[in-house]
Amino acid sequence: MNKDMMNHITRSTLLAKTSIWFILILPPLFWAGNFVIGRAVHNEIPPFTLSLGRWIIAFACILPFAWQPMRRDWPQYCQYRWRILAISIAGVASFNTLVYTGLHSTTATNGILLNSCIPILILLFGVLFYQLRISKLQVRGLAISFAGVLTIILHGEWQRLLALDFSTGDLIIFLAMVCWALYTLWLRGIPNEINRIGLMGIQILIAIIALLPLYIWELTYSASPIWNQHSLLALAYVGIFPSVIAYSLYMMGVARAGAARAGLFIHLMPAFGSLLSMLFLGESLALFHIVGIAAILTGLLLSNRQQTL
Repeated sequence: MNKDMMNHITRSTLLAKTSIWFILILPPLFWAGNFVIGRAVHNEIPPFTLSLGRWIIAFACILPFAWQPMRRDWPQYCQYRWRILAISIAGVASFNTLVYTGLHSTTATNGILLNSCIPILILLFGVLFYQLRISKLQVRGLAISFAGVLTIILHGEWQRLLALDFSTGDLIIFLAMVCWALYTLWLRGIPNEINRIGLMGIQILIAIIALLPLYIWELTYSASPIWNQHSLLALAYVGIFPSVIAYSLYMMGVARAGAARAGLFIHLMPAFGSLLSMLFLGESLALFHIVGIAAILTGLLLSNRQQTL
């Protein structure tokens, strides 16, 4: 092997490593922005309207690229129809709708920090449903991380646990995190030969169909959106960046790096989200935020023992 060939292999290896980092870093940045936007327009755009509008824009953006793969892979969609239906409802329709609903009664900072429990939930569900074996140290890690989640949900006031006095918005967002953990685990059951752009297209289409009756109900019985430059720009952002771009990159990341490793990068969201929340919403970090995220990260470090999900 000559020197030029060795240099080419080295450059290719470095490029591959750099690309996977790039693929996994951008989704948490765009998703952090999604939380900030969701909180910023919570008085202008109700949650079902925001979620449906987001996915209609995303579908319009992705359809020119997804149409041919969707047609080609249709027999495989039918073969894996129940799993595709499950990931579409859990990760596309339910997750974002629950997040937007929760942001009506909690801060963007709280919502973003609760995202850090997703890797722990992935590990926990792996134990419960996928026969993943963990050590006593990992069990302790799960317990510490769960204590951190409770610290954020209870706003550091543990006496509220005895009174079952929880923040409704935080609980709704925690339920959204459960949906995302399941989405990540179920996504691994989709064969890599199914084109990811086409798969994203069919997921969005299913989500739009599921959200449409909820949007009609909201418009009829709950709240109507207030359309202005601010709300339209917000809708455009959530329809493109955290939807099309972030979801596509995340699916690529799961396929290349595995669900557990891809899930770890979600921990970048607190850093991105806290900064964005302070810059654009005037929010600040409280002591219970710091204690909670520290406990979650400590538990994650103890729990991360190179398990492959």
